[in-house]
Amino acid sequence: MPVYLDHNATTPVAGPVVAAMARALEACYGNPSSPYRQGQEAAAQLSTARESVARLIGANVDSLVMTGCATEANNLALLGVAAAAPANRRHLVVSAVEHPAVMEPARHLETQGWELSVVPVDAAGRVAVDEVMATVRPDTALVSIMLANNEVGTLQPLAEIAARLAGSATLLHTDAAQAVGKVPVDVDALGVDLLTLAGHKFQASKGIGALHVRSGTPIRRILFGAGHEHGLRPGTENVPAIVGLGAAAELAAQRLATGVGELQARRDRLHEHLRQGIPGLALNGHETYRLPNTLNVSFPGVEGRALLKAVEQAVAASVGSACHADQAAPSGVLGAMGLTTERALGAVRLSVGWETPLEDIDRAAECLIQAWQGRSA
Repeated sequence: MPVYLDHNATTPVAGPVVAAMARALEACYGNPSSPYRQGQEAAAQLSTARESVARLIGANVDSLVMTGCATEANNLALLGVAAAAPANRRHLVVSAVEHPAVMEPARHLETQGWELSVVPVDAAGRVAVDEVMATVRPDTALVSIMLANNEVGTLQPLAEIAARLAGSATLLHTDAAQAVGKVPVDVDALGVDLLTLAGHKFQASKGIGALHVRSGTPIRRILFGAGHEHGLRPGTENVPAIVGLGAAAELAAQRLATGVGELQARRDRLHEHLRQGIPGLALNGHETYRLPNTLNVSFPGVEGRALLKAVEQAVAASVGSACHADQAAPSGVLGAMGLTTERALGAVRLSVGWETPLEDIDRAAECLIQAWQGRSA
């Protein structure tokens, strides 16, 4: 099996999560809205899972809206806030490196008469707080800045932005899909009004996400049906997936309690091997303010896509976001950071997991070095 180094695309479902979901599939088949025993047993399992997820991000359990994925949560955040905004507040601010799950609904709002401001990033992929605030106006309804970039791992100064917005009517949303489960995340410490998370980014299953909506945040539903999820997300709850999300949240909390040193040690071990074996290797992203598992590097003299093709039997990784895996053009994120076309085309994203064995890291590094030497010769 190839060494799996694409945890930012998706993570393996953890054993305790599989077990919890299997139990829920077998025993919790009742509709959680039903009054009889099977329904109430399912409802109790959902309640426990919600509490676990809320604890992971320091939120009130009543603030959580379960969704089918992070993309849905982001759409609910942007379009739901837009639907609740008064007619004289139709301005939206995002960063230049947002995931399409934020950028596309933002662009959609533009077609509906909203004005959109896109804040640039520096060479490390980070926004400047002053530049964000310079775009905020009296009619700004929402600022949406991701917590951690999915391609280069750069962490954004959300708490500083929130502090500057405090006391204003402008809401702050963050897409924290890549951050939750990898670094400590606390909605109060960040000061955000809305926060998106994705289960499959921290060893839950695909098909489950959540949106934290701080109490009092003006937001309207964008899907219509019954009154599930505080009236914001209709549809019978996906009990096994939510139970699995709760189990993944418990596991993530345990790991984060001991620090993120294990993840960072794996990432840095990989980086050191590659740096020693490949002269001219360039790090993309912030050296310090970066996810502890993410290593985006440009290999000199080769295209990252060709390099990964050469090692596909030994290493599973990507050149960037899985959402753009079939596109040959340079990454838009790297372009926003000002990288040259050559350097952007040579980029590879390597993302490790909590369970990535050290020997796999060594083996993957050796394969990548050998492949680079062969293709750059």
